[in-house]
Amino acid sequence: MVTIFRTRKSKILTTIAVILLIVAAILYKLADRYLIEHVEVKVTPNTSITQGTSTGTSSGSGTSSNSTPHSGTSSGTAASATTSSDAEYDDWNYKADNETISIKKMETGSGSDMITYYVADVTFNSKTNLLAAFAKDSFGTNITQNTSTIAANNNAVFAINGDYYGFRSDGVVIRNGTVYRDEPARIGLALFNDGTMKSYDEEETSTDDLLAQGVTNAFSFGPTLVTDGEIAGDFSHVEIDKNFGNRSIQNSNPRTGIGMISANHYVFVVVDGRSTGYSRGMTLTEFADLFKELGATEAYNLDGGGSSTMYFMGRVVNNPLGKGNERGVSDIIYIPQS
Repeated sequence: MVTIFRTRKSKILTTIAVILLIVAAILYKLADRYLIEHVEVKVTPNTSITQGTSTGTSSGSGTSSNSTPHSGTSSGTAASATTSSDAEYDDWNYKADNETISIKKMETGSGSDMITYYVADVTFNSKTNLLAAFAKDSFGTNITQNTSTIAANNNAVFAINGDYYGFRSDGVVIRNGTVYRDEPARIGLALFNDGTMKSYDEEETSTDDLLAQGVTNAFSFGPTLVTDGEIAGDFSHVEIDKNFGNRSIQNSNPRTGIGMISANHYVFVVVDGRSTGYSRGMTLTEFADLFKELGATEAYNLDGGGSSTMYFMGRVVNNPLGKGNERGVSDIIYIPQS
């Protein structure tokens, strides 16, 4: 009887040990996939890439940032301007020889339907100087820093969060003219050296073709919001990833997006959300409608939620998740100081 009891106890302990090993292996695999940093390439910060040239300032047909876009009410008041040898600026505006940046804080609705968002109107005069930077100057997975930290480390005057490429292992990633990942998976966004942008099918266009066409940066998130001046389609059910916890992103959420009014004339929008009485966020349909109303002929949705951040002149302009706490991201799109 004692021998039988000992045998059973041994089997139970063995079973428990096997279960614990399996659980440990699963936990490690999840941590390795979603938490542990994997650096593939170290990148030297670059703040002086020229993306192209054009003649004169784009006059675009969209709404100027000095007027009130959409149906909201502007609540940002410009501070007194400061002049340096390179630029004139205040809390909401920046003007240098090559670029003009004007930011408006907008509010629409009330109560539980309140939406607060920020519109940055950017015009380049002679060269489009839209750059990209990685968290910790490293390309890889699970490498994150706050948008403001990456921006400050790269001498940025303006920045928004990018596509959070480090959360996934697929998609096309081109940054500042270098291909870092070539795993076609979805509709991506290409920025060209002539100051334009366009959505494209990653599975139908090779990275060699993109570079030959003058693409300087390619982002992989989406969906496309506006193309050729029209709303891109039905946003009733959109999934970007096939990762653990993936869900439709159509409902009201914080948003980050980039739009082009005309060559060298861009509009960036960051929407706060998930904060009752301050901002509920926007649906994808509302986000696309906003870009069209702003005059964008092309517009693309970037990573949102807690990632949605707009940085300007050393500070975070918006209020991430209504709590003022940034979430670490893998990359940013930025404009360096002149």
